[in-house]
Amino acid sequence: MNQSIKNKIFSLEKELIAFRRNLHMNPEIAFEEVETTNRIASKLDELSISYQRMNPTGVLAEIKGSYPGKIILLRADIDALPVTELNTSLSYQSKVLNKMHACGHDAHAAMLITAAAALNEVKEDIHGTIRLLFQPAEEIAEGARKMIEQGAIENVDNVFGIHIWSELESGKVSCPPGPSFAAADMLTVRFKGKGGHATMPHQTVDAAVMASQFVSTIQTIVSREIDPLHPAVVTIGKMEVGSRFNVIAENALLEGTIRTFNNDTREKIESSLSQYAAHLAHLYGGTVEVKYDRKTEPVVNEYKSAQLVQSVAEDAFGKDVVREEPPTMGAEDFGFYMSKASGAFALIGSGNAEKDTCWAHHHGHFNVDEEALKVGAELYAQYALAYLSQSEF
Repeated sequence: MNQSIKNKIFSLEKELIAFRRNLHMNPEIAFEEVETTNRIASKLDELSISYQRMNPTGVLAEIKGSYPGKIILLRADIDALPVTELNTSLSYQSKVLNKMHACGHDAHAAMLITAAAALNEVKEDIHGTIRLLFQPAEEIAEGARKMIEQGAIENVDNVFGIHIWSELESGKVSCPPGPSFAAADMLTVRFKGKGGHATMPHQTVDAAVMASQFVSTIQTIVSREIDPLHPAVVTIGKMEVGSRFNVIAENALLEGTIRTFNNDTREKIESSLSQYAAHLAHLYGGTVEVKYDRKTEPVVNEYKSAQLVQSVAEDAFGKDVVREEPPTMGAEDFGFYMSKASGAFALIGSGNAEKDTCWAHHHGHFNVDEEALKVGAELYAQYALAYLSQSEF
């Protein structure tokens, strides 16, 4: 543990909270984070940390140590959600109608900018380079890919990210090796039959029947075709079928999501969904179009990186801080960075019943216990120094 880092972040706690609240009051959704980018850039200017603005939004900064070494990337997402804030008593309530930081990205950005301030003061002792990525558009799973296209991950040896987590007790840290967040894919299926009058079904091909059979039948993919030790979710969340009560439907549109931790499982489900759709369309005399869109990669903590996070957290905050949260079928586009370099993704607990911060992410009442912010800021910084100080990894 670097005591100078701990002392610096402790001294910056009020600024850390103020920066987070400023972002919270001025939320901007995916690829619209212009003022958020400006605020981050302005703070980096104050700190004399070099950076580049990304296209169309986001910031990539860099702190070069005095000694040669590896490159580590620290990432924070910065976008808000199209959610109406319901916390009307907050002094820092969102000032933008139907937009809100309902997932903690304001906290992530504030923690990373504070970590940057602390790291910049010890850069003479750093062996290697620390990149600081303030990433847009995580909520639509496009930001990470956009940053990678612009060189953010080039020559990077290790990546580390943090997410505030309302289901975990405030101030606790979770980063077990293995799966953390699932790959999230989107399925679109369009059945086409032959419409007609409800009283003459023999003259038609009913798209509603094809769609209904598809929804019920595909659940056997998970229950009968997938290894039960490899979790998977197949959900159809939207159906648009037919136009009138006495007209047999000619068209049916279905949309759904698939969540997996294992890419072999993912490929099997994708293949089976297409086969099921084709067979059902053929059986009933219709046609079908299937689109399978891979939105994010799974977030799987590399063993050594996760072990280092746990070790750093114990040294910095005590052994009782470390927890092991189970994997979630929720998605995070941080997995795209992990497909390019080893790394880890930690959860920082922000749940505190007394402060009413246990609401689910994406809920209009979501908020964070700001006592946890200094934990996240310090973990960013201490992990980076610990990784770069190792002779081998």
